[in-house]
Amino acid sequence: MTFFLFSYQRDEKRFVSITTELFTDEMKSNTLNMHYSLADPESFGICDYTPILAGYDAERSLHTQAQIENTLAALNTLHTEKLSETDAYLWKLLTRSLENSLALGSYSYYDEPLSPSSGAQSQIPILLAEYAFRRRQDIEDYLSLLDQTDEYFASLLTYEQEKAAAGLSMPGTFLKEVREQCDTIVTKESLETGTHFLQTTFQERLQPLLQAGIITSQEAQDYISQNDRLLKTVLLPAYIALGDGILLLEDNNILPTGLAALPEGKAYYEQLIISETGSYRPIDEIMELLTEQFSIEYDNIREILTAHPDILQSYDDDMLTTFPYQDAPQMLLDLQKRMGEDFPALPEGATQVSVKAVSPNLEAYCAPAFYLTAPLDDTDSNTIYINRQKTPAGLDLYTTLAHEGYPGHLYQNVYYNRMAYTSHERPVRELLWYGGYLEGWALYVEFMSNEYAAALLREHGQEDAAIIAQLEGHNRSMQICLYSMIDIMIHYQGATYTQIAKILQNFGITDSLSLQSIYNYIVQEPCNYLKYYLGYLEILSLQESARTLWSENYTDYRFHCFYLDCGPSDFLSLQERLAATANGT
Repeated sequence: MTFFLFSYQRDEKRFVSITTELFTDEMKSNTLNMHYSLADPESFGICDYTPILAGYDAERSLHTQAQIENTLAALNTLHTEKLSETDAYLWKLLTRSLENSLALGSYSYYDEPLSPSSGAQSQIPILLAEYAFRRRQDIEDYLSLLDQTDEYFASLLTYEQEKAAAGLSMPGTFLKEVREQCDTIVTKESLETGTHFLQTTFQERLQPLLQAGIITSQEAQDYISQNDRLLKTVLLPAYIALGDGILLLEDNNILPTGLAALPEGKAYYEQLIISETGSYRPIDEIMELLTEQFSIEYDNIREILTAHPDILQSYDDDMLTTFPYQDAPQMLLDLQKRMGEDFPALPEGATQVSVKAVSPNLEAYCAPAFYLTAPLDDTDSNTIYINRQKTPAGLDLYTTLAHEGYPGHLYQNVYYNRMAYTSHERPVRELLWYGGYLEGWALYVEFMSNEYAAALLREHGQEDAAIIAQLEGHNRSMQICLYSMIDIMIHYQGATYTQIAKILQNFGITDSLSLQSIYNYIVQEPCNYLKYYLGYLEILSLQESARTLWSENYTDYRFHCFYLDCGPSDFLSLQERLAATANGT
């Protein structure tokens, strides 16, 4: 009896040791990630660290691959049946995630960290602008990271140069877009006038520490001076150097094409789908799923229009912008009220939400909206950014807030983090990212919010607008489904711009600028639409499995609890865990 107990404890202890070391090493090697993951690193045993803005390094990449192999070897020596149920599930997630990282790592120059749509050149300023100052050390870390931006961008330029030497350069038109961003995101004029958002937000973030007596007025002024100096002497020259370096790489003979046109592009794309969506389905099966759902959405639209043949004649743009609620706080409150019956309440704790506008400097380069994930140990304060240039008011704002806020990203993140933190789940789960799980959920609840909006509009006597709100949901679903199919056509089947343009023209998109914009975006962001839509379809598949397994015991509330309680996961693991509920395990 003593021997068996010792054996179980030995595997559990080894698992704790492996995961703790993995988590600590990753946090120490990337301060930006650590700051957005943990509010108080010391409470997780991370006391001594050097602030690092992790860039590209060929040697470090090889070292990372070797570390992944060693970690996998160590995990595979464990007997998972001797782990707790929670740890056994984490072992499965971690092993699959590391295997996928190892596979992706063999495609050295297929990633694109400077994508015009979502590259580091536009993301780093946002992450710096929202870098929370909770203590004096945070200010010091921030300034240290800012001081490393020249080395960081230089490392990414080195990557682009090596990528070009390997015959995998970004198309000339895309490089030009990145160069133009470098010229406008940080300018000498805005820094000289003190109006750049990295100056104004820095001062704003110092105020709470000043008011709390954590720093003095003189220290605040010294920090402001340091920030201004680093912005002018490090960050601005870093952008200039990156732009100049990119100019030398621009080759207009290299045209935008999908991954399928690259030597190992199709194999990389297959692996990328697993990484980005968490779906292990073969591509042919994914295409079948998309085609089937496209038909379903088409039939839904036709059914509504058949029942209301005059609805499009009464439609105008004001119908959905003249919405019962106009400001974000009202909309978020309404969403929280309507989701109440079908979703579990958040674990105890105050939840504050700030809705901020994206800086005008970044509007052209940012998504319509995004939620900045709150740290594992501090979920009280949350921020949603709205890009006013791309997100109008009314119904669009309402469904966007559902996607980013309730019952979307904010709710999902706060729910799981609070549960994981209070139950002392291994913090290594913070390292595991599942785009399909997260974005699939946000899209799933966004489509639900179209029905919420329809109910709200009917309550205010706007019947036609309610029908249009439902139509908008099905139309958006069909559109993202189409773009997901086009993603596969471009990156796996090798479809050209001409072929894609003809498909889009069949759906009424005829403007040449729009056609080029859609094609270029999908070329720049392989799997991005699939991350959302395949994630959404995997949730629907999981939901259908739950209905079958649980039979009369199925409710949407129970399914949502299951999905949220499992936490971020790949869909193969979720299906296996769901099957275990039928067996009582």
